[in-house]
Amino acid sequence: MRVIYEDNHCIAVIKPHGQLTQSDSTGDRSLMDEVREMIRNRDGKPGAVFLGLLHRLDRPVGGIVLFAKTGKGASRLSEQFRSRRIVKTYLAVAEGRPTGDSGTVRQWLVKDRGRNVVRSVPKNYAGAKEAVTDWRVVSENGGRSLLEIGLKTGRAHQIRSALSSLGTPILGDLKYGSRNPMGEAIALFACGLVFFQPVTGEAVRLQAEPELQAFLPFA
Repeated sequence: MRVIYEDNHCIAVIKPHGQLTQSDSTGDRSLMDEVREMIRNRDGKPGAVFLGLLHRLDRPVGGIVLFAKTGKGASRLSEQFRSRRIVKTYLAVAEGRPTGDSGTVRQWLVKDRGRNVVRSVPKNYAGAKEAVTDWRVVSENGGRSLLEIGLKTGRAHQIRSALSSLGTPILGDLKYGSRNPMGEAIALFACGLVFFQPVTGEAVRLQAEPELQAFLPFA
């Protein structure tokens, strides 16, 4: 368990690639399960431990996840996510290199729940949601590129779809065009998170470095 920030109202930890953020029908142990157990054992808390889910990372993605430890924290932080005050930054290893040094991908996405993928559709398509993704090339190595990703919206599989649309799928992301499997992981990591402490309003800036081997050539 890598805890990178904690106060009375929230806790931020690193989710390993391949782990669920929240339990699902598979019954596999989730990050939430582990954080609850850690708090219970560390603090000697009897009974259930409150832990509020504020956002998720896809199972193959690693990086910073923020949880609420109190009802007040959950309410105020959830509002920050809804109003897009929270800033999230990602690093991705892409196969190939996008044209140019930076850019923005604007898509309208719909979810295919049966296949668990999203697809880009026209703006007026029923149920479509706008997704806006900024990208910047950080470096190149061996026919792959390290990209910094910023989100202006928070849609399912948004980054994965955006980079696939550029012809540069994320390494290991077989659903979106990669031909290089990496087991349960893809080379996408939530490396930065900026939020405001729920009581004081002070800006909290978190940063983490990916440990996945795919990122090592760029270290």
